[in-house]
Amino acid sequence: MASWLGGLGSGLGQSLGQVGGSLSSLTGHISNFTKDILMEGAEEVGDAATELHVSNYRLRETESINAALKLENERLKKLCSDLEEKHEAAELQIKQLSIEYRNQLQQKEVEISHLKARQNALQEQLQKVQKAAQSAQLGAGVLPPATTSASYVPAVKHSLGFEGDVVDFGDVIWSQQEINRLSNEVSRLESEVDHWKQIALSSKVQGTNDAEQSEICKLQNVVKELKRNLSREIDEHQHELAVLQDAHRQKLVEISRRHREELSEYEDRIEELENQLHQGGVNADAMSDSKITEQKKIAQSLEGGKVEELHVVKDLEDEIRKLNLKLSSAKEENEILLKEQELAKVEKIQVTQEYEKLKSDFSVLQSSVAEQDALLKEKEKNLQSKTSLPEDVVRLQQALLEAENEIARLSSLNQGRLEKELTSAPHKNENILSASTEDQNSELSQLRHDLERKEHELNESIAERETLIGELEELDKQNQEATQHMITLKEQLSKQHTETDGIIKQLKFDIDFERKKVSALEIEKMEAIKELDSQKEKLSQCSYALNDLHISKQQLQENIKDIQEQLRKAQDCNLHHKKEIRELQQRLKEKEEELSLSLSKLTEKSNQESKYSCQDLILEEREVEIAKLQNDISQNKQLNEDLEKSLSDLRTENGKLIAAIEELKQELSEVVSEKNKVYFEKDTVVEALKMEKRQLQSELNQTEKRLLEQAHKYEQSIEELSNARNMDTTALQLEHERLVKLNQEKDFKIAELKRSVEQMEIDHQETKEMLTTSLGGQKQLTELIKEKEVFIEKFKNQALQVKQELEQHKKVSKKQDVLKQNLEEKDRSLAVMKEENNHLKEEIERLKDQQSRSTPVVEPKTLDIIIELESEVTQLKVIKNNLEEEIEVLRKTIEDQNQTTVQLQQSLQEQRKEIDESKFQCEQMNVTHERLSLEKDEEIKKLQKTIEQIKTQLHKERQIIQTDSSDLFEETKVQSLNGENGNEKHDLSKAEIKRLVKGIKEREMEIKLLNEKNVSLSQQIDQLSKDEVGKLTQIIQEKDLEIQALNARISSASYRQDVLCLQQQLQAYAIEREQVLAVLSEKTRENSQLKTEYRNIMDMVAAKEAALVRLQEENQKLSNRSENSSQDMSRETIQNLSRIIREKDIEIDALSQKCQTLLTVLQTSSTGTGNGSGGVNSNQFEELLQERDKLKQQVKKMEEWKQQVITTVQNMQHESAHLQEELQKLQAQISVESDSNSKLQVDYNGLIQSYEQNEKKLRSFSQELAQVQHSIGQLHNTKDLLLSKLDLVTPSLAMTSPVSQLSGVQYGAPEVLSDESKILQKELEQLKKKLQESDSTIRTLQENNQRLSDSVATASEIERRNQEGTESELRQIREKHDILQKLLREKDILIKSKSDQLLSVSENLSNKENENEVLKQAVTNLKERNLILEMDIRKLKEENENIVARCREKETEFRALQETNMQFSMMLKEKEFESHSMKEKALAFEKLLKEKEQGKTGELNQLLNEVRSMQEKAVTFQQERDQVMVALKQKQMESSALQSEIQHLREKEQRLNQELERLRNHLLEMEDSYTREALAAEDREVKLRKKVVLLEEKLVSSSTAVENASHQASLQVESLQEQLNLVSKQRDETVLQLTISQDQVKQYALSLANLQMVLEQFQQEEKAIYSAELEKHQKQATEWRKKAETLEEKVASLQNSLEDANAALDAASRLTEQLDIKEEQIEELKREGEIKKEMLEDVQNKLMNLMNSTEGKVDKLLMRNLFVGHFHTPKNKRSEVLRLMGSILGIKKEELDQLLSEDQRGVTRWVTGWLGGGAGSKSVPNTPLRPTHQNIFNSSFSELFVKFLETESRPSLPPPKLSVHDMTPLGAAGTGKTSNTPSNSQLQDSAVLGTSRRPDTNPFLAPRSAAVPLITPASSSGHLLMKPISDALPTFTPLPVSPDASAGAVLKDLLKQ
Repeated sequence: MASWLGGLGSGLGQSLGQVGGSLSSLTGHISNFTKDILMEGAEEVGDAATELHVSNYRLRETESINAALKLENERLKKLCSDLEEKHEAAELQIKQLSIEYRNQLQQKEVEISHLKARQNALQEQLQKVQKAAQSAQLGAGVLPPATTSASYVPAVKHSLGFEGDVVDFGDVIWSQQEINRLSNEVSRLESEVDHWKQIALSSKVQGTNDAEQSEICKLQNVVKELKRNLSREIDEHQHELAVLQDAHRQKLVEISRRHREELSEYEDRIEELENQLHQGGVNADAMSDSKITEQKKIAQSLEGGKVEELHVVKDLEDEIRKLNLKLSSAKEENEILLKEQELAKVEKIQVTQEYEKLKSDFSVLQSSVAEQDALLKEKEKNLQSKTSLPEDVVRLQQALLEAENEIARLSSLNQGRLEKELTSAPHKNENILSASTEDQNSELSQLRHDLERKEHELNESIAERETLIGELEELDKQNQEATQHMITLKEQLSKQHTETDGIIKQLKFDIDFERKKVSALEIEKMEAIKELDSQKEKLSQCSYALNDLHISKQQLQENIKDIQEQLRKAQDCNLHHKKEIRELQQRLKEKEEELSLSLSKLTEKSNQESKYSCQDLILEEREVEIAKLQNDISQNKQLNEDLEKSLSDLRTENGKLIAAIEELKQELSEVVSEKNKVYFEKDTVVEALKMEKRQLQSELNQTEKRLLEQAHKYEQSIEELSNARNMDTTALQLEHERLVKLNQEKDFKIAELKRSVEQMEIDHQETKEMLTTSLGGQKQLTELIKEKEVFIEKFKNQALQVKQELEQHKKVSKKQDVLKQNLEEKDRSLAVMKEENNHLKEEIERLKDQQSRSTPVVEPKTLDIIIELESEVTQLKVIKNNLEEEIEVLRKTIEDQNQTTVQLQQSLQEQRKEIDESKFQCEQMNVTHERLSLEKDEEIKKLQKTIEQIKTQLHKERQIIQTDSSDLFEETKVQSLNGENGNEKHDLSKAEIKRLVKGIKEREMEIKLLNEKNVSLSQQIDQLSKDEVGKLTQIIQEKDLEIQALNARISSASYRQDVLCLQQQLQAYAIEREQVLAVLSEKTRENSQLKTEYRNIMDMVAAKEAALVRLQEENQKLSNRSENSSQDMSRETIQNLSRIIREKDIEIDALSQKCQTLLTVLQTSSTGTGNGSGGVNSNQFEELLQERDKLKQQVKKMEEWKQQVITTVQNMQHESAHLQEELQKLQAQISVESDSNSKLQVDYNGLIQSYEQNEKKLRSFSQELAQVQHSIGQLHNTKDLLLSKLDLVTPSLAMTSPVSQLSGVQYGAPEVLSDESKILQKELEQLKKKLQESDSTIRTLQENNQRLSDSVATASEIERRNQEGTESELRQIREKHDILQKLLREKDILIKSKSDQLLSVSENLSNKENENEVLKQAVTNLKERNLILEMDIRKLKEENENIVARCREKETEFRALQETNMQFSMMLKEKEFESHSMKEKALAFEKLLKEKEQGKTGELNQLLNEVRSMQEKAVTFQQERDQVMVALKQKQMESSALQSEIQHLREKEQRLNQELERLRNHLLEMEDSYTREALAAEDREVKLRKKVVLLEEKLVSSSTAVENASHQASLQVESLQEQLNLVSKQRDETVLQLTISQDQVKQYALSLANLQMVLEQFQQEEKAIYSAELEKHQKQATEWRKKAETLEEKVASLQNSLEDANAALDAASRLTEQLDIKEEQIEELKREGEIKKEMLEDVQNKLMNLMNSTEGKVDKLLMRNLFVGHFHTPKNKRSEVLRLMGSILGIKKEELDQLLSEDQRGVTRWVTGWLGGGAGSKSVPNTPLRPTHQNIFNSSFSELFVKFLETESRPSLPPPKLSVHDMTPLGAAGTGKTSNTPSNSQLQDSAVLGTSRRPDTNPFLAPRSAAVPLITPASSSGHLLMKPISDALPTFTPLPVSPDASAGAVLKDLLKQ
């Protein structure tokens, strides 16, 4: 959103920049014209001809100027049209955002209402629980009224969101705070419930059975009442829901009807306005371009046309707003329905939780809190994703954390009131902690008020910020720069606040650090005085507090016992309820399964509906809402898991019950498994289902009721939004004021709620006090002290938690201030170095002074020269240091300026991105037309590839052509109509919701695409901006180098001169230097302490200077952003600084007054004790005086520093004004340049895109031609293929006959193949017939192709015309490109001028350096003051030595004072014991009075009068105490007078002595008065004791008094004491509230002034922007209408061409239908051929099975040939034959060796071994032998065998395919060898199939078995082994060889064996 608004702002900036560029070009023309006129005046000639030439030349010049002005006018019109379009887009975005924010507001209000209802329910439950607990305690006791008032707190109405006209964003923040508050309240109530549970558990062991039974009965009664209330509320909700549903349906029907009517009216109105605009644009553009005189008339006509166009544009804007509102209303309805679904789910969950609350009283509270927290997290995530304001989110989170802490603290007050009362007692008894408790209480109250004030401030600031954002979005969305200025202003103000806070903290830290050093001794002395005062004040309170605490402790113990009993009972209930919850979970699971089953079995089990009517009803109701119920079940499961977690915590507390729970779990699991089996048979399960049905019905009724209520609210909000649409800026201001008032009212309501909480606390205290009166008894003080220590530890833990939270906040602020601290540390290090240099210089100057004093007579001239040289050296060093400081300051400023430039460039980049986005949105109309043409091209390609899809795509194209680009609104209308029909059909409108979800997803995808394009464009813009930044950085670096060079020159030259001078001085004065160094060493020791103090002050000064520099930079930034408000803001910052300095001065004065009062108190105490002890302690007094002097010095330093800061601030004000003006000029120029550059780039990119689009169109037309030609070629190819297929059919007959014969000979199945050949012949005849038919179809196709070619020719002519039009457009684009290049050249000239302006800025910086020298002079003044201070310090040291001696004397006095303090403490303890005894006696008398009821009323009245007199005396005692405090204040005033007199001690010691004597006399007098008052108090105490004795005697005499009267008297005494406490507390609270309210009033005044300035500025900017935007939008509208007309003409031409193409395509579709028929026939023939092929493969497999079955048999002929061949081989090679035969037969190597080695048996052994090996060999077939050529008879058997295997290993021909379409005509039969090959190959394939099926065969040699020739070869001669094998021959098994090995390797292995 921010980026989009930034785009609008940058668009404005670009338009303004172009205006500036055009004006600069005009000024250039005018300047050239004036120059030419002057030149002509110099060259005038008297001839008439020359004058004619001159006049003609001038006329030409004026004509050229006129033309330039016309171009400028046209360009300005374009800019106006662009701005108008942007304005419209901005309004759309604004409305969408406002709708989203309002929807969020409504959600938050609904959540608040739910949370309030939940809180009320929880508080009612708490009340009932507490009533039950207290009734159990007291029987017929008093009920606490504190709980009843809890229901009053949340009863405040907050439904103010829709009372006004418009809902603002402040309400969203308030709703979030309200939600957090309610959630915290829920957590507090849960913690109270847990507390009562623990108390009940602890007290259950000690309780009695009677109390348990009574409590159980009470709880049961409460449960029954709750159930009754729930049933009654459910009935009411159902009734209301039905009424609301009817109303909602009626309103939906009315709204849909109105929406349709308004849409139709708006469409008609838009068409009329477009026509009017078109006519107005043509009239406005028609201007005469003749002469200069007519330009005025033209301008007037332009103005009139602009006024008319403004009216038209306003009407258009109103209509567009209405349309946008209608569109947004449809979206809102959909969003409302989605939200209503979510809320319905939430309500169902709440109803289930209420049902669980009836069963489990306390565990449900935890689950509900978890649910609410989950909902709050989801809502916060949604808000964070939508509001793109991370800084606001961080602030809101901080505010929420603070509010939660405040609410938790206020809620803890109800429970922890007794604890606070208990904690106050031990603090009062302890001596040291007494003062700290008061401070803590005051600090706590201050912290509370501060937190409240911060909450108010945060709420106000957030509300103000949200209102400002809303106003900006509604008024000025097209100008993002303004909103960015405001955001940056707020950020900078927050930064300034943080920086100033950090500086203040540092200053406070330094001041406190120094004060701690000074006041370390004073605190120790003050503690004793504070102890005396606090003990006197708290004596009377301690006794009452101890009794009350003891009684409350006993009461709490009894309460704990009762609550422990209740808790144990509740735990048993929880266990029982847990079991029930698990059963319900299992039932829910079973129900889900049963629902799926029952849906399938509803039709079958109609007879069983009578038995299970309840189940059927449940199933029918849940069919619609199964998806919702599943979500609810998942949420219930999560809630149940949370319950289990809470119960696991209870198990840890109750370890004994764990075993029983586990047993119950096992039993429950068994019972559940049994129930799953026998579910339909049990009546108990049916009853449970009925109960669940009722619950679900109640849930549905409640949810429907709430949905209808929300629908009413949403309708009201829609009406209010429609009313708010037409509001002006004045209405927005009124709305802003109204919202401010609403915020104030809410603040008052919050304050009232807090007051009600405080009243509840007071009521709670009163109830506790009433209970304490009924309970009596006391225990020992030791037990109380232990309990108090425990409470102190708890309080400390709470304080630590608060501190930790504060530390976390501080850490966050510290992280932000880390960078600032680093910079300040660097500045401090520089300051330290400067101080050291200054000290050295000062020492050198002192040396020079001493030298000049020591030797003035020797050489006066040389000394003068040396002194002058030294002064020059020092001055040069000072200048050097100052220059270095200035260089660093300038670098910082340059870095800051670089950062600002980077930020500006980033903002420009964002604006450029958003301009591109807006242009992209504007050009979508053109893109739609281009997409239509591209879609047509793609569809033509698809028609050529897949002819079946022609009809469907033609239908789609016609639909696409009919839907024009102007029907965009109709699409949304259709969607809305469909959605409304869906609403009428379906009550819950699920279909419409799904459609809306899809639409939202599609829009999100479009947004993502736009974002990607923006990123690519921003990268291009970044490169250009980096170049400009690089140039600026180069210029700055050059300036830095120049500054360094100058510094080097100054430092080098001056330093050498210094060295020479110093060397001469050292040689001349070496002896004197040694003496001076000795003196210096002593001085440095003395000044070391002074230096530390001086460094601290200088650090503070440096920090202030850094802060001033930052403020200056921020003022510069502010001046750039806002011209009017910048100066006011800088003044306000300076005023804030001055106010901070004044506050610091006031703090210093207060500290000084404190010191004076402390001194006076110490002096009075010391003099008083000195009179008592007789000694005077002067040493202590001297120490105090030293400390006072130090404080005075620090105060003076601070005052001097304050004056310097004021001077520097004034200087900085003057500097900031100049810098702001210069920077404003520079930034305006830079913005103009950047806007013009970005505009040129955008125009250039647009031209390039249009050129590329035209090229794409040309390419697409050429592709269409190529595709048409390719389609014709494809048709010819299909014809050729069909003819070739006909040719292939004739030779296929010749091929099938020899194949059939061969197969018959080979396989012995000739009959089968002959039948197949007959079938094939029949099929071929059919194919011939079909081919003839296909020839006829081909001819028709050719005719259709000719028609298509004619249509293509016509289309090509139309395309040529389009190309000519595009060429003309390209020429115009090129002309525009040339114009843009000229503008770019002009911009380059402007950039050069800007570089010159940058040089001028650098000169201004040098001027600033000169101004910085003023600050350096201030530093020198500080140094001079430091010297003066050193002189003063020397004097003060001498005075301090005198005072130290006196302080030692004071120490003795102080010791005496301590002794008197101890005596006072003893006296106070005695008084405490006496008060205790008095109370005990009073209690005894009360008992006596109760015993003796009969008596005298007159005596009782006397007793009452005496009691009243006692009370009056107590009041007088308090008044006397107040008088003592007044006297102390008078002493403080007198001590301040003393301090003013002590300041004169530096000048004269005599005044100090006189002041000391006067002070001593005064202190003696005050001490005497103090002692007299103490004696008078003691006398009063003696009198009181006597009176108490008399009262005791009277009480003994009046023992027969009435008991009721004595009871009333005691109550009155206690009530008076409580009233005193309350009055004191109220007084403190009112004082704090006054201070807080004053601060708030000041802040409100400042914020109102700022807001008024900002609003005035924005109103001024709005007026200017709207006027510019309207003109721009008018011009843009005319241009777009022209473009739309041209595009409509193109569309018409394209439609004509498409109709022609469609006619051609219809003819082609007929051809394709015929082709499809032919192709189907061909496919049928192919299928038949594949069937035949499968039959052939089956026959081959059968033959191979036969072959494999015969392979395992032994062939007798083969064995005979092998046996005979062995004897035919030569004898020397027979062993090889035997080895080979043995290896073939599978005989092992070892056996063969044994057989061959034994030559005894000879042939018989060989034969037997042969036969034995053959019998044992495997029955796997061997490859038979086949001779290929004439073998030599003499060769050996092994060689022949190897040759045979080599011939067989050669690859054979592949098997031929038997498909019909692949057949080729065969030639002659050839030899027998060729005729054998097909069969062999077929057999080979079959063999491969066979081997694949049998895993035992070898893959290497198995196929060779199939290669045996079945026909005898021609050559009969050869070896015996090579003879042909008959069918009956046996075969051998093949060798197992790996398939990877080659044939040669296998043969070699055989030979080796």
